Amino acid sequence: MVDMSREQRKLDHIRYALELGDGPLTNGLENVHFLHNCLPELAPADIDITTTLSGIKLSVPFLVNAITGGTDNVTEINRKLAQTAAAAGAAIAVGSQYGAVKTQTNYRSFEIVRETYPEGVVFANISALATPAEAQQAVDMLSANALQIHLNPAQELVMPEGDRDFKGLLANMRRILEHVSVPVIVKETGCGMAAEQIRRLLALGFTCFDVGGAGGTNFPAIEAKRFAATGTDLAGWGLATAPSLIEAAAVCGKNDTIVASGGLRDGLASAKALALGADAVGMSGNILRCIMEDGVEVAQQELLEIITDLRLLMLLTGSRDLKALRKTPLYFTGALREFLLCRGHDPIRLSAVRRN
Repeated sequence: MVDMSREQRKLDHIRYALELGDGPLTNGLENVHFLHNCLPELAPADIDITTTLSGIKLSVPFLVNAITGGTDNVTEINRKLAQTAAAAGAAIAVGSQYGAVKTQTNYRSFEIVRETYPEGVVFANISALATPAEAQQAVDMLSANALQIHLNPAQELVMPEGDRDFKGLLANMRRILEHVSVPVIVKETGCGMAAEQIRRLLALGFTCFDVGGAGGTNFPAIEAKRFAATGTDLAGWGLATAPSLIEAAAVCGKNDTIVASGGLRDGLASAKALALGADAVGMSGNILRCIMEDGVEVAQQELLEIITDLRLLMLLTGSRDLKALRKTPLYFTGALREFLLCRGHDPIRLSAVRRN
């Protein structure tokens, strides 16, 4: 039987994501700065932006990230999201499939992504509460290349119908990791990740993290909007994208991979995130807005322009590839510099030496 309340929630998420926009926190990247290289010794054709995520090769370091799914009414939106990713050669992740595997409904809204982008890199998405069998079902639904396990405790606490008991999540996530047939990405949904939790996940065998920092689409704010009587204090909760990336890069090893997401809307923010140690950049809110307001062709052009801008910024820093971009000099200002000092990160060392 179809859960109409779940379907309506998915539609509300789209409506309020567009209405509310990003924030109220920033992604923190405004406090990250490049130094101009007036002698780059590069031509655009020299620049290589290929990357690898959990052993999966990507021709561009971009991911149209999880935003919607789980109701037949968004099937066409997901088709257009897949078309946008395909035009740029980007990866794409679907929204949560948890409801679909629980109710055995609404598969079409997800299957359309693989149908539209048969040769693409597609990520499935499931709750950390799912059983291992449900997680594999989500993967099979899409012939997915990898599986995102999403973490959203702040969102759940704002939802009157949300979960309150998060005991046993780590053990369950470990069972999913051991059971599914594809790489697993642990994904926050807008409140960021700190080093302490990433270390715990690394100890369990997880190797890929989408930091999902504050500063982008704000699900606690969206849920508060859905329920006018719900307080909005948690709309300002979370760790922004820039500090989340610094925390992740500080504890991840050379074989681990990081996705930057949370309010990244242009080539400059993407370049900064990649310089801080990300292997790929996830975007969703800006792509969804383009599709809904201007159409898929505009969304495709928007993503292609972001990729072009990334190449130009790499040239202006003298960075031949993403590894070189991580070594280009940076400097930090404002609240981010204060964060670095409070958390024991050396801003001077970090300005020159970051993740290998």
